[in-house]
Amino acid sequence: MSAVAVLLGALALFALGYRFYSNYLAKKVYALDPAFLTPAHAYKDGVDFVPTNKHIVFAHHFISVAGAAPIVGPAIAVFWGWGPALVWVVLGTIFASGAHDFGAIVVSVRHRAKSIGALAGDVISGRARILFLLIIFFLVTMVNAVFAVIIAGLFVANPQAVLPVLVTIPLAIGVGQVVYRRRTAALVPSVISLIVVYACIPLGQMMPITVDPIAGALGVDVSLVWLVLIFTYTFFTSRLPVWMLLQPRDYINQQQMVLALVVIVAGIVVGMNTIEAPVLRGDLPEGSPAIFPLLFITIACGAVSGFHSLVASGTTSKQLDKETDARYVGYLSSLGEGTLAVCSILACTAGIMIYSANQGGNWSDIYVDWAAAGTNPAGRFVQGVAGFASNIGVPEGIGLVFATLVVVSFAATSLDTAVRLQRYTIQEISVIVRDRATEGGALEKTFSFLARNITVATLIAVLVPFGLALVPGNFAAGTLWQLFGTTNQLTAGLALAVIAVWVTKRGRNPIAVLVPLAFLVVMTSWALVVQLLGFLSSEDSLQRYLLAPLDAVIFGLAVWMTIEAAIALRKAFAARRGGTAPADEDAAEPEAAAEGTAGPDDRA
Repeated sequence: MSAVAVLLGALALFALGYRFYSNYLAKKVYALDPAFLTPAHAYKDGVDFVPTNKHIVFAHHFISVAGAAPIVGPAIAVFWGWGPALVWVVLGTIFASGAHDFGAIVVSVRHRAKSIGALAGDVISGRARILFLLIIFFLVTMVNAVFAVIIAGLFVANPQAVLPVLVTIPLAIGVGQVVYRRRTAALVPSVISLIVVYACIPLGQMMPITVDPIAGALGVDVSLVWLVLIFTYTFFTSRLPVWMLLQPRDYINQQQMVLALVVIVAGIVVGMNTIEAPVLRGDLPEGSPAIFPLLFITIACGAVSGFHSLVASGTTSKQLDKETDARYVGYLSSLGEGTLAVCSILACTAGIMIYSANQGGNWSDIYVDWAAAGTNPAGRFVQGVAGFASNIGVPEGIGLVFATLVVVSFAATSLDTAVRLQRYTIQEISVIVRDRATEGGALEKTFSFLARNITVATLIAVLVPFGLALVPGNFAAGTLWQLFGTTNQLTAGLALAVIAVWVTKRGRNPIAVLVPLAFLVVMTSWALVVQLLGFLSSEDSLQRYLLAPLDAVIFGLAVWMTIEAAIALRKAFAARRGGTAPADEDAAEPEAAAEGTAGPDDRA
């Protein structure tokens, strides 16, 4: 099969989705109002609430959600063949992810930029809020552990990419100062910064940066040193105002994403490569997992992802200048991530064979079994992109550094955002516990302190995933990925439940939200049961005594949360049939915002 035909077909369907389906969602489902006073204006503080140009918000949202996950998931899932992976990515992006990201932004904006966990309390029930927050805590912990391990692994394998990655940080801070202080457009400064970053690629090849001497002196593994440095970095950067590093680096990375896609597309078109993998693999090795339901949780980001709702309601909704920008930011970001996932599929089924041509062998030798599919998937994407880049004359060494730079930049941005979101989640949970504890008691004092203290909350947000990342072997990037994917898709389903109840209360047709909601709830619940049985029967003590209990807890929370959502949805339909107006009318929100009635807890 021609890689060009697959790519162009997917892009055409994405274009149609944006032109027609997102317009339907904007007008008939979410009913966007250009006059609505967004929280970015109502609570403007220059730190989290910052009215921002839609192109910059798009860059932030897109790059924050398009981390390593839309690369890694498809790189593993092509084990079953490229056909099922492609179908799920395209359909999931258009009909599930687009409605999910778009809706999460709108509902958050309509509720003073509250997080999706807090929204569950407002829209569904008070119990739903704490249930959702606990699921979010588990999800973000796994996101941070997996992404940090992926970054550390790429740094170890490609030390030539470290220098260009490091140079991005001061350049982004400089862009932030220019844009925020002087109120200038971000395009020119970000393009100049990206040129400087790529000019450092040859320097990185001449001066590869490693931490081997430090690891040798301490007698520890090289990856451990990188993990310490990565989590230390995120501890500090996640506390900076969004305009100082997060937004400008996102905009630089957006230009980098555009360039990466140009290189990949040009390489595919010039090379006219064919896909070497089977459409549907019929000769699965013994012991391979079934495609149902695991395909739909292996490819999480890139089809639909619950992590997106955390970004949408945690940071994006606080920066939205106009409510109508939600369509451009939310739906188009989903299409961008879907495009990245399609490129990952092609890189691991066509591009990687260009890279591997001199080594002999075929595609089935690379994906010899399920364990091989889960080993270094980000590295296979890097090799595949380097293969496509070689079609347009880019030397293999530079192509590898370029692709590594792309993956690390996206993963690092997602990691920064995720640590910030985890801090919000910890503070929200602390507020709930504080309010329910005995006044003046030790529990009330402890959680009151945690709710106010950003340093301690951030420290917890860093140390818990750091502990998971330290588990030896391929645990974080391999075994943990399965549970991460399931929890991620479960979170997407629960976020859609919140959106569905909100839409139903307002008398609009929720079918566009209910269909992906039902599909995800069924698939993730099925996958949690399959994984639980697998963990319990495993000879690996980590799977039996760590992942099995964690899986069971998440499954229990999911069932409870689903019941709460079903009850709320039934009540919403009953109220609509009876002509009862919702208690939290949107019409009241602009006036409340204008009066500045939101307290610190509302902004967590």
